[in-house]
Amino acid sequence: MTEQHLEHSIFGGDDQRPRRRRPRRPTRRAWRLLVLLLTIGLVAGAGAVAWGAVGPMVRSVTSLGGDDKPTDYPGPGTGSVTVTVEEGDSGEDIASTLKDAGVVRTRTAYLQASAANPEATARIQPGTYALRTEMQAVDAFTYLTDPANRTNPSVTLPEGLWASETYARLAKATGTPVADYAKAAKDADAIGLPPEAKGNAEGWLFPSTYQFEEGESAADQLATLVTRAKKEFATTGLTGKKLERTLVIASIVEAEVNRPVDRAKVARVIENRLATGKPAGGPLQMDSTVHFAVRERGRAGTTPAQRASDSPYNTYRVAGLPPGPIGNPGMASVKAAADPAAGSWIFFVTVDPDTGETKFATTQAEHERNVAEFQRWCSANPDAC
Repeated sequence: MTEQHLEHSIFGGDDQRPRRRRPRRPTRRAWRLLVLLLTIGLVAGAGAVAWGAVGPMVRSVTSLGGDDKPTDYPGPGTGSVTVTVEEGDSGEDIASTLKDAGVVRTRTAYLQASAANPEATARIQPGTYALRTEMQAVDAFTYLTDPANRTNPSVTLPEGLWASETYARLAKATGTPVADYAKAAKDADAIGLPPEAKGNAEGWLFPSTYQFEEGESAADQLATLVTRAKKEFATTGLTGKKLERTLVIASIVEAEVNRPVDRAKVARVIENRLATGKPAGGPLQMDSTVHFAVRERGRAGTTPAQRASDSPYNTYRVAGLPPGPIGNPGMASVKAAADPAAGSWIFFVTVDPDTGETKFATTQAEHERNVAEFQRWCSANPDAC
């Protein structure tokens, strides 16, 4: 091959000079790669800026507080400190109380512990608790959810107690003498009795479970009971003489029966007797009022001597309602007295005091059959009658 022919073979065509190559344009695939790299760069830059701003906040609501300090103490705690959970305190309030007392390091730690167990949170009751300082938040939370850990004097007042029995229970729980309660009850203003009570605390010492501060006076304790009573009774919408009349009837209902199904029916019997004057010319003839008059409990009925008692509360001798409540009724009896059942009953008798079974009657003959059933129970239980 000649030299000329060789050049032609290498460079191609008839042009004897080497050709200049054009620069290659980026392909579509290359463009996509470039866009992806730019996007990653932008996101990474923005993420770094964002984390610089919110990172400390994220740490503060998890395991770290300001300046990278832990939000929680390691526990188990030291020493002793008393904290009080007030009526109506929210989780936020409790968290603040614990932090201020040095029990937990931060409010956040306690709130996280309570948020993890909302059912237990609902069990926290007002009262005073003895805890340690520098406890783990979850330990402090768990301690508060057990009502047995409250240190306040606690007393449960069941429905139907007389005022004198209420004073005795309060005295046993708090160590305050019974005489202090009896004296405080005579100061209507000090304990907050409303005008319709006419200075008589009977009926206004609401039955419930209470806790009192150490050293709280008898007057302040009774005021707590009266305040609760006024709050509960206000739900009936009754005031003044109507409310007081209702409380008198409710106290009789509370003392006569304990089955929910019977309460409104007994209230109707009382109203029917007051309206018709039956039986025997008008007296209500309620054994419960006689028990109150002679201050004796424990018997299913009354004796002739008790029914002869010369007391305005003896409804075997005095017509109409007694001059005031014969005990402190619960709201079930108050509601029954405010809204008696419909019926024409004039009589009722608890035929089986063990079970509370009570039978109602509209005629004397029917009532006598029911009384005979009660007497058979008495024959089988002579110590109770």
